Amino acid sequence: FAGKMSGDGDISSVMGFSGFGKKARTFDLDAIFEQTRRTAIERSQQVLGRFTNMMSCSILSPGCNPVKKIPDTHEITLQHGTRTVSALGLDPSGARLVTGGYDYDVRFWDFAGMDQALQAFRSLQPCECHQIKTLQYSITGDVILVVSGNAQAKVLDRDGFNVMECVKGDQYIVDMANTKGHTAMLNSGCWHPKTKEEFMTCSNDGTVRTWDVNSEKKHKSVFKPRSFQGKKVIPTCCTYSRDGKLIAAGCQDGTIQIWDRNLSVHTKFHCRQAHIPGSDTSCLSFSYDGRTLASRGGDDTLKMWDIRNFRKPVNVATGLTNYFTMTDCCFSPDDNLVVTGTSVKKDEGNGKLVFFDRASFQKVYEIEVTNASVIRCLWHPKLNQIMVGTGNGLAKVYYDPVRSHRGAKLCVVKSQRKEKQAETLTQDYIITPHALPMFREARQRSTRKQLEKDRLDPKKSHKPEPPVSGPGRGGRVAAHGGTLSSFIVKNIALDKTDDSNPREAILRHAKEASDNPYWVAPAYTMTQPDPVFAEESDEDEEADKEPEWKKRKI
Repeated sequence: FAGKMSGDGDISSVMGFSGFGKKARTFDLDAIFEQTRRTAIERSQQVLGRFTNMMSCSILSPGCNPVKKIPDTHEITLQHGTRTVSALGLDPSGARLVTGGYDYDVRFWDFAGMDQALQAFRSLQPCECHQIKTLQYSITGDVILVVSGNAQAKVLDRDGFNVMECVKGDQYIVDMANTKGHTAMLNSGCWHPKTKEEFMTCSNDGTVRTWDVNSEKKHKSVFKPRSFQGKKVIPTCCTYSRDGKLIAAGCQDGTIQIWDRNLSVHTKFHCRQAHIPGSDTSCLSFSYDGRTLASRGGDDTLKMWDIRNFRKPVNVATGLTNYFTMTDCCFSPDDNLVVTGTSVKKDEGNGKLVFFDRASFQKVYEIEVTNASVIRCLWHPKLNQIMVGTGNGLAKVYYDPVRSHRGAKLCVVKSQRKEKQAETLTQDYIITPHALPMFREARQRSTRKQLEKDRLDPKKSHKPEPPVSGPGRGGRVAAHGGTLSSFIVKNIALDKTDDSNPREAILRHAKEASDNPYWVAPAYTMTQPDPVFAEESDEDEEADKEPEWKKRKI
């Protein structure tokens, strides 16, 4: 036995392994836990270092260039249509983009599912023939608010199916607080930043209303903007503060009015001469710290307000042309930049995306987007990508391959899928020489011989009859409509006049009737007197000749 073992050992040393059988692996759990802990600490320190550098750049050293943080090195273009893209919405995770426009369409774009063809996976018209004003995902991203040109806002799910529709109010009630919903065209709307079921809309009926997704029969509360004289004014845009405690509305008389969300009677902050009266304030946007409000006016200005001192603006930028009632302004994710778009008339230059430093309010950067107005702009904090909606039907996405995450980076790396060719089913001819006669298939002949044979067949080579025109001939009747009127109209033009003498036409059958009486004459042979006909005269012939103007025109 010992000799056998020594022999096995020699064999194993020759074969290159130490022994037969597989040795079980052993794990040092303490070492694994320690390695995981060190990795987590290193990653936390890296993130903290990046955050510290960013804060030091923005706070400690004002000379740091914020332009380097703008993700504009690359872009993709999504073709929504040919008309103005008036609404943009991106879900909180940044996976899906939704666009709406003046063509009534709402298109859904999925960055993870798109390839380089950049095609929307769904298109629908949720509000029929009404322009889309606002699209926004809720904070959970499961539903979308759709505000259009009618009086009823809609809420859709992620796939575009209807979840709820706000009720329409009674337009004959004077006090808008006593009716259940809006009675005039909507202007804007947005979701509550903290409560996922609540959203807000403003309308031409002079009210701002808050709603609950679970109760579509009536609004939650009503805010009524008032002018200095106490008259009704129309809110053109509305928004919540970042903490959801304040509601702000920009009005047509140039005022910006802010209410406490829980107190709808009196305004908490009120600026009377925020913008020029009669110009539509197109957007209000709160900064991420919640202290600053940016307003984009129809008077070609962008203004910055400190809500703690709301009487006059902190900074003003002028010369920013605005032709649209939904031109956006927004803050960068680090709160150091303010972004807005400019409008242009057709063939009069390019629309621009303009960046202002929040502290100095100097224009630090601009992007020439396209030869049309730039209306919507959205800077997503998670993706660090800028979405832009233009006046010629484009939705552009600007990104940086290094600083941006996911989003447009997912679809540009996918090659375009090849279209699947339609598979044609051909019936194969199976040769079975020994099959029974009842199961044997006819031997296939060439196509040319079959065509020659068909040409000799009088039925297969018969030329189809052309359609019948006129009254019909050869037993075939011309086609006409199924109604009596169409039949009469078709036969009006038919010439059914007989130029021959009607007396001669009747007497032509007189000899045959007298020689072969069949119907009436035999019954009266005994009692019928002989008919005596008048002889023809020249006067009768002249009377038969009608003047030309009396003859029927064909």
